[in-house]
Parts: sequence; C-alpha cells; structure tokens
Amino acid sequence: MGVVTAPSTAEETRDFVDGCDASRFSPRPLDPGQRGPWEVGARNLEIGDLTVEVLYPAAPGSLADQPPLQIDLRDALPESQRSLISDDKKPKVECDCYRNLPLDQGAGPYPLILFVHGTASWRTQSLSLMSHWASRGFIVAAADHPGLWLADLLAGICGEPVGARQDMVRDLRVLHDAFTGAQGELSFVSGSVDLDRIGIAGHSAGASAAAAAATLAGVQTVISLAGNRSIQSTARLSSALFLGGMEDQVIPFSQTQRAYENSDFKRRLVGIEGGGHLIFSDICELTNEDGQNLVEIATEAGVCGTQFAAQLFDCASSTVPPETAKSLVNATTTFVLERDLQCVTSAADFEEFSSEGWVEVVETRD
Repeated sequence: MGVVTAPSTAEETRDFVDGCDASRFSPRPLDPGQRGPWEVGARNLEIGDLTVEVLYPAAPGSLADQPPLQIDLRDALPESQRSLISDDKKPKVECDCYRNLPLDQGAGPYPLILFVHGTASWRTQSLSLMSHWASRGFIVAAADHPGLWLADLLAGICGEPVGARQDMVRDLRVLHDAFTGAQGELSFVSGSVDLDRIGIAGHSAGASAAAAAATLAGVQTVISLAGNRSIQSTARLSSALFLGGMEDQVIPFSQTQRAYENSDFKRRLVGIEGGGHLIFSDICELTNEDGQNLVEIATEAGVCGTQFAAQLFDCASSTVPPETAKSLVNATTTFVLERDLQCVTSAADFEEFSSEGWVEVVETRD
C-alpha cells in the first residue's frame, strides 16, 4: 500500500518541513536526541488477542489540563498476584504522554514503528523511548506478547495457566494487518499512517523477533537492541541498527557485534560503555514512593516467581548514568529512523556519535 495522504486542515499558519514523497512534519530540533515538537497521545487498545499501547503525535493545542499517563505495572503480573502489592507500594510509571488526545492530522502521514519487548517484560518497558519517537513524528505500537510477557512467565513458575503459545512474529503480523486496515479502535490513524515506511524495533528476545519479521510488507528499518540475530536483506530494507551494552551479562556485546557482521546490507553498530542489558528500557529506573525497585517491591509483597525476575532484571551491571544511556539510545535510533523513514537529515553524520561520552564502538557497513 502506498503513502496515504493526511487530511487537509485549516492550519495554514503552521510551518512544515517536507519528508518522503508527500509527507510533511513539524520542524524538529536537528539534534535527534532532543524531544520533538509534538505532545504525545496514548491509547490502550485490544487488537485481536493482543493488548497494545499506541503512541502518536497529538494535535496542537489539544493537551489542555490533562495529567500525564500513568501505567499500573501490577497489570503485568498474574491476576492472582496483583492484589499482593498495595496502592502505596506500587511502582510509579509515568510518561510525558497523555491518554486519548486527537491525532495531529495536519501533518504526516507518519511512519509506523512496531516495538517488541524482551523476555519477562511488558509493552511499556521502553515507554520513554517510544514517547521520544512519537514526539518526533512517528506512530508507535507495542503489545504484551503472549508467552513472553511477565504475567505468562510468572504464571508458569507459579503453577497457573499460561496464555497463548509464544509467537512474536505472528503477533507482529496481527499488528501489521490491523494498521493496514485501520478500522475499529484503530480508525483514528486511518489516512495518517505511512504503510510504505515501517520500522520494527525490539529488545533482547524482541530483537530476534524484529529481525525475523523484516520481511513484512513496508518494513524498511530494523533496530536491534541487545539482540544477537542477524538480519538478511530484502528488496525493501534500507538499513539496520544494532545497539548493545558493553557490560551486558545476558546478551554479550560480542554476540550483538557478530549479528551485525553477519547481516548483509547497510547497517550500523553502537556499543555503549558501561551499559548493561536493560539500558534500552525503563526497568531499572522504576521505583515506588519508598525508593524500592521492582524486585524489592515484589519480594516484600511475596509475589510468586520473584527469584526468576531478579535474575533477568540485572541493573547492577550498568555503570553508565541512566539519563546518559537514554540520551544515546534516543539519539542513535531517531537518527536512523528519521533518515530511513522520513527522509529527514539531522545535523550530524552517524560516525560523529563516536565522539560522545560513553560510546565505545561506532561502525557502519554497506
């Protein structure tokens, strides 16, 4: 399907910059690490059997006095375990985004990014990164993947029924098809999503799923965050980006580097000094009002399977400051997404990221 032109509006006074084909966007900071000009809307949808979070550029002036989006992470636990954590002990998850704002139909059409979380995680594990992308003119969708997300994995340990069999590529097809039709709860993006320019990004196990789904129609860019699966070229793919933490104890950087080397089209590689496995998510920064992290909260509450989660939620291996890591991940991923999917060029060349502090490896191969 080709580019779907965004509906015209009476906003003649707005300034726009041209993107690919007939697309247009609000002017953004040249630094891809800076947040974009859009307020970010968020909608929680049921698409097939998937619970999905969709983030998108909101219409100018639509924010009013709404409070920021807050996510209740107890919903990522097996249902039997949720009541063990009281309201005053739950972790605080807040985003610079807002529920059910209208989509900005005066710009676009917007490229689509599908994000896949990692093992024992959930759809909003990288909410700050997804919000950053949406603020710069992308529609971003992330699902809780059955069989992979935290509730299912803990349920298996606790002897409770587990959801559907794990099949992230199938899940991505469901999302892809839903956006192609853009009906029902997704009708709000109809006419404003560019299905010829799609990016798929994933973390850890989600990075492998993103690589495997590179053949979906319209996919031009794949972003592998702490992944170890190579990506083979298709007629549509423009480039891939591999990011890894040099101190990752789950997927060693050497495996990410090998996947980069074994891919066979234009790709880029970044290694972040002092970075552990979870620097591509918000997991290590999520605490409650008492400063307890996710593992401490679950342990104190007696949540079943906490020992398993503690092994995966390894935050101690990272020495890079969290805000520095987020800034680097925001900047490098946005650089690639804007070039490939929006035909927008930032002020710098990719190799210039090598001069940033805490960046140890930067490579590009055609």
